[in-house]
Amino acid sequence: MTIDSAVHTPAPADDHFLPGPVLLLGAPGVGKGTQAQLLMAKFGIPQISTGDILRENIAKGTELGKAAKSLMDQGQLVPDELVNNMVGKRLAAPDVHAGYILDGFPRTTVQATWLDAHLGDSGETAPLIAVNIRVDEKELLRRITGRRICPTCKRIYNIYSNPPQKDGFCDVEGSQLQHRSDDTEEAFARRMKEYDSQTAPVIEHYRLSGRFREIDGAVPVDQVADSIITALKELRGQFPKGTFNPQAGL
Repeated sequence: MTIDSAVHTPAPADDHFLPGPVLLLGAPGVGKGTQAQLLMAKFGIPQISTGDILRENIAKGTELGKAAKSLMDQGQLVPDELVNNMVGKRLAAPDVHAGYILDGFPRTTVQATWLDAHLGDSGETAPLIAVNIRVDEKELLRRITGRRICPTCKRIYNIYSNPPQKDGFCDVEGSQLQHRSDDTEEAFARRMKEYDSQTAPVIEHYRLSGRFREIDGAVPVDQVADSIITALKELRGQFPKGTFNPQAGL
């Protein structure tokens, strides 16, 4: 199954269930982007990407954007404080009242601790709940190295598990499929090393908080989506709006 963000218009949020803040976790290639698109379509909530926020601030020439661009131009990483401030401003926007899906944040336990404190201080939001999508590393490698993308409609294929009807070309647009330069075994090894050292501890942070579920991401896409929604409903039942106590680790 392929997902094209252009064909999924956000629907009105479900009157009977508001997902609130959601964090999808998992190693590179588990399908977080695909599942985020499905959640956006089902619940009408935005996907909040730190990459998008950073680019927007730079394009608009905000003070935060100028500071970030200056560092990036010098080849430096954007520090947590700047990223946190950008995320904080985005979370104050009116379109997040029913919930949102965090993409690429928090990447470290420092950012996770800041986010917990920020949401706790707001007093108006439900606590963040996290779902980790688990897939065997060998399968992840097949997903990454076999991935091919249509440059026109952005549909994603895989030469092993979901090949196009005509080798190398999109079924819908007929465009020649692209193989991203970072979808290689070497790049995957680097990304996994970074993930293990930085992002994997974030999983333990939320596991210890109790606001956490882990699901099997090796099953078909629709089954993964069903498992995520079930997990979100269970967690939101335990941690509704107004239950967040950062001092207690909840």
